[in-house]
Amino acid sequence: MLDVLGLAPDDESVYRALLGRPNSPAVLLSDVLGASRAVVDNALSRLAGWGLVIRSADDLFTAAPPAMALGSLISQRRDGLRMAEQALVAFAEEHRAAMTGSSIDDLIEVVTGVDAIRHRFLQVQHAARTQVRSFITAPFVALPPDENTAEPMALDRGVLFRAVLDRAVLAEPGIVHDAIDSLRNGVQLRVADHLPMKLVLADADLGLVPLAMTPAGEPGAVLLHRSGLLDALDALFETVWRTAHPLELSGTGSACEVPVEVGPQSPTELDRRILALLLAGLTDQTTATQLGLSPRTLHRRLRHLMDMAGVRTRMQLGAHAVRSGWTESP
Repeated sequence: MLDVLGLAPDDESVYRALLGRPNSPAVLLSDVLGASRAVVDNALSRLAGWGLVIRSADDLFTAAPPAMALGSLISQRRDGLRMAEQALVAFAEEHRAAMTGSSIDDLIEVVTGVDAIRHRFLQVQHAARTQVRSFITAPFVALPPDENTAEPMALDRGVLFRAVLDRAVLAEPGIVHDAIDSLRNGVQLRVADHLPMKLVLADADLGLVPLAMTPAGEPGAVLLHRSGLLDALDALFETVWRTAHPLELSGTGSACEVPVEVGPQSPTELDRRILALLLAGLTDQTTATQLGLSPRTLHRRLRHLMDMAGVRTRMQLGAHAVRSGWTESP
């Protein structure tokens, strides 16, 4: 638990043992923890150096109050992280200046193999300071969206995420629930009829473009640093983003948790999801599958929505839904 503060497991065990046993000798701690005397002595020495343990003249040890001792360590780590972030900005500027006039080999890195691509995919997101933009297509080469551990960490840092999904991706199992989670966390999603490639952009500095299989059968990708090619991909993303359809899926629960019956005035959460997926271009069958509905139930819901909107066609229903904000969270 305290490894983020630099404490080893032995250090934490000894400190926690001392919390309930003030003025304990090292031999007692060794017996209590079932650890060797050398391990306990080393841990006590480190803890004393950090101010987490107080040693008396007769070699008895007492844990310093956690709020004071650990609070001080946490403050030190925060200060260290702030300094590291400032250094990162300075290093990035130095790197950017060094890249000016660099050779092609310095601007483009070829990455081969699933593990290497996954590492670079996460690394690019960790490097972002303001925004991450991506094209998402199937099949997933590096890792599926629900295993992207870098996204929530970057979101916590205040990084903006925008992603365009290829329409075919919405047919992938579980992708709608993943999309709901992403939208709930602040990710902006849009859907395009067809995307030309997979793409991840970190600010205007890095881009990762997965490629076709190598002759050996391994997936490949290229990591791009700031260059004219990266600028072109930046412009491509913004062009596709402007023309893509916004995806808005209200709620966070599963479809089976949403009541089927509705009131006369407004659609239910389930109705909103049905409309959002159909407006994004999914077929009736794919929409029903993603939401765990039968085709008959889906058609019954659509008929009810058309009656509620006072329209006769699907096209009229879609226009009414957009005008009335039916695909947005209430």
